[in-house]
Parts: sequence; C-alpha cells; structure tokens
Amino acid sequence: MFDSIVIGGGIIGAACAAELKKRGQNVLVLDSSQPGTGVTAACMGHVVVMDDSPSMLQFTRYSRDLWTELSKELPDNCEDFMPGTLWVAEDDEEMLEAVRKKQIFEQAGVNCEIVDCEDILNLEPNLKKGLAGGLRICEDRVVYPTNCVRYLLRDIEVRTNCKVTGIEKNKVKLADGSSLSAENIIVASGLGTTALVDLPVVPKKGHLAITQRYPGFVNHQIIELGYIKKAHGATSASTAFNIQPRKNGQMILGSSREYSGDDKSINQNILEEMLKKSVYFLPGLKKLKCLRVWTGMRPSTPDGIPYIGRFKDDNLFICAGHEGLGITTSLASAKIISAQIHGEKPEIDDSHYSPNRVLAGELVHEH
Repeated sequence: MFDSIVIGGGIIGAACAAELKKRGQNVLVLDSSQPGTGVTAACMGHVVVMDDSPSMLQFTRYSRDLWTELSKELPDNCEDFMPGTLWVAEDDEEMLEAVRKKQIFEQAGVNCEIVDCEDILNLEPNLKKGLAGGLRICEDRVVYPTNCVRYLLRDIEVRTNCKVTGIEKNKVKLADGSSLSAENIIVASGLGTTALVDLPVVPKKGHLAITQRYPGFVNHQIIELGYIKKAHGATSASTAFNIQPRKNGQMILGSSREYSGDDKSINQNILEEMLKKSVYFLPGLKKLKCLRVWTGMRPSTPDGIPYIGRFKDDNLFICAGHEGLGITTSLASAKIISAQIHGEKPEIDDSHYSPNRVLAGELVHEH
C-alpha cells in the first residue's frame, strides 16, 4: 500500500508527488499517457505574479518564490531563466492602470518599476513607437514545463498509459480491472477530473505559435495591460498580446481564450486576430519565421479559482482547474496539498481554493 497515489503526471501532479516524496512518503504517480505530454506540453512556461485578486496575488507570489528556490537545482534542459515581465501601456489611461498595479505589487513585496515611453523602448527596442510606457515586474521567470515535470518525477515511481476509471475510499480502479490502494489519493488530472469526481472542470482553448530562434528580439515576457479583462470572459472568445522569450532564442506568441468544448482544431479567425495583435505591438515580427501553431485545452473552473485541497472524504484530495496559471502555481498547490495531508496549516490561506465550495453551493460563475 502506498502512502499517496497521484492521478495525473502533468506539472500539477508532478509537483504534488515531488513535495510528498520530499516529506518521506512512498508515492505512486499514474498517468493515462506519458507525464508532461498533455496540457503541460501545450502551454507557455511562465512563472508570473498576478494581481487578479488579493488571494491570487498571495498565491502566485508564494509560488514564484518557490520556483526561484527550485531554480538553484534545475538542470539546464529545464531552460529556467528570469527575463521578467513587461506590461505595456498604450495610452495615459493604461498608464494609470500600470501605476495602480505597481502600488498593489509593492505592497505585496514584489520588485517592480514604472517605465516611461523612452525607457520601454530602451528595454524592448522592437516594440512599436508611441507607447505610453508600462510596468516591469523584475523577477518573473520562464521554464520549459515538460522537462521540469521529468525533473520533479526523477525519483518517483510512475506508471504510464495507466487509465484510472474510478475512485473508492483508499482505492483507485484501473481500466484493466485491477485496483491500487493508498492512504491518500490526489486527483491532479486536469480535464480528466470530472470523470473521477463530481466537480465541474471545463476546457478553455488557447492558441499559441512559436518562432525560430531570434535571440534578443525580445528581452522580457511582454503583455498588454488589457490582458486580464480580455482573458477571463466566460462565454465569448478573446485574444490579447502576450509574447514570451525562451532561453534558446525562440519566442512563443499568444494568447487566446475560447470555450469550444472538445474541439481542439485551430480557429483561423482567432489565430489571425492574435497574430495581428502581436505584429501591432512588435512590427518586426512580420519578417520572422513561425515554426508551428497549436492549441491547448486549459482546465478551468466555473468561478476561475482552482480546486486545491481535501474533498469529501479525509483521504481524497483535488488539485485541478488551474487554467492558465498551472505552471506558476504548481509548487504552491503542492505545498497546500502536502500540508493538509500532514495535518498542518499551509503557509498561505487555502480556504479560498477548497473544492468543497461546490458542495456548499458557494461556486460562483466568473463573468
């Protein structure tokens, strides 16, 4: 019998397994395919502090600090580096938003600075002329998620192509008719969560494009200040400018959000709009070569808040529904799960993320 079985070998499941292993547990990870090849492989690798809400600011700041500590031991193939994030403002109204965000970030101890119209072009010469300025978050990071998964799972037993069909108390049922037992069961299977427990998790499709290697074309992850309001609409599709440099010189362009059910096909209209915005902010992109375009299905919850913690039974835990912040918040999510399993109080307030809010009828749809 294992101490803990983690269902799902993406970045969330890998982080949970690694944290429990560090605490001395005998951990088994079950993945329906290969670890790190699902949503984790389809996403950007940003590790960013976000101020959507006070709880999200605390959550992402805590997790980014954990990534900064982990970066000291990550191998080179995890491509960890710290370009920072540059939020760009087109006009005076958006500059007011940059100043507001700076005040919030500084109160949380986040290293950041306002940049004016001249500074922003010194930092990023390929940006369009005439921008009002922006906000630079100095210590945000970028990683290569798939290899981070491999590193986190390096000393942990993993069973691949292993489909879980059901969960009973202290037991998981497998597609081949067998079952496995553990003191604790952690469901970290993203969109597969709804097949195992009665919790709503829905796919939110996103488009990404990756370029050939152009070192130095951008120096930061760059995001338009209108990103947040465009990213979280519950029913309509949206696009926003977001570009991320990789350590190898490639760039990943985003982003879009679209409720499309299980349809993973490329929406040409959405893609064209997304790329048009990228070229608007970075005109020189028109001359660069794109290697490929793909979509990924982010696991989202109706209220936009992930499920993290004990669910119903004492031995059943959920860690799912992180939508576009799974890489960033994976390490903090694992800390919360581990603390609950060990009967400890997490370092941050975890009440906001309890999956039991669904049972209590407290889940409010985002809008």
